[in-house]
Amino acid sequence: MFDFNNAAVRKGTGSLKWDLRPDVLPMWVADMDFKTAPCIIEAIEKRVQQGAFGYHILTNDWYEAYRNWWRSRHHWEIDAKWLIFATGIVPAITCLVQRLSNVGDKVLVMTPVYDIFFHSIENFGRHVLESKLTYSSGRYSINWDDMERCMADPLTTLMILCNPHNPAGILWTKDELSQIGILAKRYGVTVISDEIHCDITRPGSEYVPFASVSDTCASLSVTCISPSKAFNIAGINTAAVVVPNRDLREIVKRGLNSCEYAEPNAFAVAATVAAFNSGGQWLDELRTYVYDNINLAERFIHDRLKDMIAVNGGATYLLWLDCSAWTEDTTALAADLCKKDKLWLTAGSQYRGNGARFLRMNLACPESTVREGLKKLYDGMRRQ
Repeated sequence: MFDFNNAAVRKGTGSLKWDLRPDVLPMWVADMDFKTAPCIIEAIEKRVQQGAFGYHILTNDWYEAYRNWWRSRHHWEIDAKWLIFATGIVPAITCLVQRLSNVGDKVLVMTPVYDIFFHSIENFGRHVLESKLTYSSGRYSINWDDMERCMADPLTTLMILCNPHNPAGILWTKDELSQIGILAKRYGVTVISDEIHCDITRPGSEYVPFASVSDTCASLSVTCISPSKAFNIAGINTAAVVVPNRDLREIVKRGLNSCEYAEPNAFAVAATVAAFNSGGQWLDELRTYVYDNINLAERFIHDRLKDMIAVNGGATYLLWLDCSAWTEDTTALAADLCKKDKLWLTAGSQYRGNGARFLRMNLACPESTVREGLKKLYDGMRRQ
C-alpha cells in the first residue's frame, strides 16, 4: 500500500504550482502533489550515483517499456520503429503543427479544450477552427454535422485530438474515434492525438488509443504519449511520439530533430523505464485514491452547492465545474475566489467553446487538501 495522504513539500522549491502564489491554495495547473512512484525515485537516485550526466541514447529498454505498457494496459501493439523520443508533448505538438501544416491553414480542435493547443496553432500563423462540443446537463458529445463541416473546409489540414479530453475528462469511445478517422481520411486531414492523460482513468474504465481503432486511424495519425502526467514527472521532460505510417513518420522524425526536441536528458530514459516496468501497482492505487477524491467532491457539490454541476467523464484528475447558475463568465469569479478565499482555480474561458461558464479544479492531492479546497469553494460561492 502506498501513502497518498502525505504530499511532497513543494513550497520553496521553485514549484510552478506552489510558489507563484504561496499565499493561496493552488488547485489549478494539472500537476499532482504526490511524490512520484518509489521505483522512479530509486531509478533516478541510481542514475545520480553514476555521476556523469552527458549525452544519452535511447536504450532497447526504453522502447520495450513503452511497447509492453501499451500492449498490456491499452491493448495496442506498437512496433518499436514507430516510436520517436520527444522532450515533451507540448513541444512535440508545437513542432508538428509547423511541420504538418502551412501558414494560413486551419487546425481543427474540439472545444472547450486544453488551451496550449491554441498557442501551438496561433503563434505560428495557423488558425484555430473550433468544432464546439454539444453540452447538456453535465455531458458533452460531438456535433458530427459541425465536425464534418470543419473537416471539409479546404484549408483544414490538421486536427489536434485530446484523448482523453481535457478539461472535461471525456473517454472517447471506439466508435467515436473511428468516425473521426473516417472523416479525416475523407477530407485529407492528419490527426495529432494528445494522449497524455490516458493512464488516469476511473478504476474499471479504459481509454482507447486513437491509432489502435483501425488501419485508417493508424495511417493518418501521430500519437503523443508520456509517463509524465500519470507519474508526476513532467519536470523530467520525457515523452514519445508514435507514427505507424512510414512516410508520415519520416516527416515527423525530421521535424522533431530539426526543432532539437528529440534528444533525451540524463534522467528521461531511466524514469520512463522505471515507470512503465515497475510502476503499475502504484498507479492503480493512485487512480483509486484520485477517484475517491473526485467522488467526495461530487457528493459535496451535489449536497452543498446544488446549482453547480461537477463534470468528469471518467478520465484525468480534474473536475470541470459548471457555474452557469452564477455567471456566464467565470473570469471574475475565479479572481474573487483567489483574492478573498485564497483558492486558485482555473477560469474556463481560456479553453474556449462554452468554457467561460466553468472553473477547472485539480483533485490530485491529499484528501485533506480536497476538503480544504471544497470548503473554500463553498464559502466563496455562498458569497456570490
